[in-house]
Amino acid sequence: MTLFGRTLDGQEIASLVFMLAALVLWIAVYRGERNWARWFRRWEGDRKARREAELATDKGDGPSSPARGPWG
Repeated sequence: MTLFGRTLDGQEIASLVFMLAALVLWIAVYRGERNWARWFRRWEGDRKARREAELATDKGDGPSSPARGPWG
């Protein structure tokens, strides 16, 4: 096999194949890590919103609390 005018033997072809496989593996791991981080940020935001809503209802500051003060 020739690549850029150079004849490649079996060892060089194998090393190219393994390097390409390593690149594909690295890209797959990177995508998984990115998706996991995106999921975790969304989960953490949802958890924080639930916690703040729970604290607001415990204090009575939720939307169902009666109006207080001259401005409602």
